[in-house]
Amino acid sequence: MIAKLERSASHDSDSPQIWALSDGRAGNARQAEAMAAALGGAARTLHLEPRAPWRWAAPRILPGARAAFGPDFAEALDNATPTLAIGCGRQAALATRLLRARGAAAVQILDPRIGTRHWDAVIAPEHDGLSGANVITLLGSLHPVDDAWLQRARAGFAQLDHLPGPRSVVLLGGPTRHAPWTTAHLDALLGRLLEVRASEGGSVLATVSRRTPTAIAALLRRRLAGVPGLLWTGSADGPNPYPGLLAWADRIVCSPDSVNMVSEACATRVPVHVFDAVLARSRPRRFLDALAARGRLGALDAQPRMVEPLRETPRVAAEIRARLATGLA
Repeated sequence: MIAKLERSASHDSDSPQIWALSDGRAGNARQAEAMAAALGGAARTLHLEPRAPWRWAAPRILPGARAAFGPDFAEALDNATPTLAIGCGRQAALATRLLRARGAAAVQILDPRIGTRHWDAVIAPEHDGLSGANVITLLGSLHPVDDAWLQRARAGFAQLDHLPGPRSVVLLGGPTRHAPWTTAHLDALLGRLLEVRASEGGSVLATVSRRTPTAIAALLRRRLAGVPGLLWTGSADGPNPYPGLLAWADRIVCSPDSVNMVSEACATRVPVHVFDAVLARSRPRRFLDALAARGRLGALDAQPRMVEPLRETPRVAAEIRARLATGLA
């Protein structure tokens, strides 16, 4: 392995040591880029543009796969092989396989749905149930949230300091097949949250994601009208304050659909509540149950306090570094 890494590093001395590859979807890109940053190398970010027919079979390799992501990637395969290729998602798994064949070490994030032997290491959440000699498991997902990240976010959104505390932050994704919550569930949650605010004061800060239905955004605007705080439902409301909300929160309330969002909330040092978690099924439910078993999820009215954050990214990065012996700082 060390010989392979040294050969790929010397192939092109001007190429970055680490490439972080994804299909550009926020959840996949964030995980690949967070792992690259945690490994400390000079990282190059690549958002792939998969082409037919190769994207249909990814990560399986069809004839002519050199052209699977267009001419720029094909040229990179020949001229700028990285020391380490980190991919997240099915399309990136094909790209990292191709780079591994050129001499890079390859790490795949999330279950590739084929044998893990095609990568040097596979990082998978515990709730996927994947196992193998080269599989590294974690609780939740990879992300960049740590004390330094939160401090930068506090500085970048310093205006939130002027909102009255305690600050209750609401993070919403959208209903999914495995977490079919509705506007009625959110309406009930907001009713309980406003009762808490009425008794203790403070403010409510809420944000949505690209998956949030318009009806839910409309409900937020109606129920939170006149309540001290902040509501972000899209670019018309200004820059997305999500980093600042994590950084300035005294408690965080999440919808039950997004492993990534809940993982990042739990990386802060404040209480986290997932509303209607009983609605979650399959892998999201196993993840939420594991968090509850570790005491990281609490009741909506849990008093603001400092709690131990859940941060798996540094641990996984250390294991990758040790397994691959990359020498990355």
